[in-house]
Amino acid sequence: MPTKSLITGGAGFIGSHVAKCCLDRGHDVVVLDDLSGGFPENVPQGAEFVKGSIIDAPLVNELFVKHRFDYVYHLAAYAAEGLSHFIRVYNYQNNLVASMNLINAALNAETVKRFVFTSSIAVYGPGQTPMSEDTVPTPEDPYGVAKYAVELDLEAAHRMFGLDYTIFRPHNVYGEHQNIGDRYRNVVGIFMNNVMQGKPMPVFGDGLQTRAFTHIDDVAPLITDCVTNPGARNMVFNVGSESPRTVRDVAMAVAKAFNVAPDINFLPARQEVVHAFSTSARCEAVFGKRETISLEDGINRMATWAKQHGPRHTPSFAGIEVARNLPPSWRS
Repeated sequence: MPTKSLITGGAGFIGSHVAKCCLDRGHDVVVLDDLSGGFPENVPQGAEFVKGSIIDAPLVNELFVKHRFDYVYHLAAYAAEGLSHFIRVYNYQNNLVASMNLINAALNAETVKRFVFTSSIAVYGPGQTPMSEDTVPTPEDPYGVAKYAVELDLEAAHRMFGLDYTIFRPHNVYGEHQNIGDRYRNVVGIFMNNVMQGKPMPVFGDGLQTRAFTHIDDVAPLITDCVTNPGARNMVFNVGSESPRTVRDVAMAVAKAFNVAPDINFLPARQEVVHAFSTSARCEAVFGKRETISLEDGINRMATWAKQHGPRHTPSFAGIEVARNLPPSWRS
């Protein structure tokens, strides 16, 4: 029998790349996505696409009964870390409660050999660099809180029911197929989208915040292959670059990739972790040392793709729950 895998968020950015990797490895792939942040054209050829949300528990349960999945790759999320302060209910419904629907279905199916979850380095919170998996997380935004809660629940589900899991905490992943029209997240995409429209690149504060920007091709294969790696069973991994760069570095690299002069609009600083990068020593020990893509090469790859597709226009988020302290540039 072929291996059957469910990819939630498989029409989105990371999910579509993981779905493609799974297909390349001979999996039968079902993609579940509500297209709130993904696009039908991202679903790789050969995957079965189901339009729907993991918030819909009956639909999720139906898919598990029908397909009897071997592996679950849970990549669906609304990953707007900064915006999560202002959409708290939406954040927890989509990133926490919806994840419980998926975990419940996996437990009741009794066929799932591994539940793979993409968490976030947002779980660590401030002042913990370089972030290590042995560090006790202290998230400071609702997005990080939700992601960490799912991690804890997977540990509890393993202890009670024996559900094996692997958790990844990716580092500011960027690359082809990203939703560059999303104004609230993915700074590389935001910069590219603005440059293609002749607009300045928006930078909060002085732009000296550091992040470990990581190209998708350094992340998706590891997520895919963890299910056949015994060393990854019931483990948590940081995954991504160990070379932090500033937001200003990204702006300069994007301008160079599009052959334009850097045009930066410095905005008032927002409340955020200033420096976020981590050690990937555990990941390297289990998966081996791999060559990685430099920021400049990765941005050039993504820019080539972005030029072919042009700018994208995505509506502003309409469900702001708390308007107080919302950055002016995020107001509709």
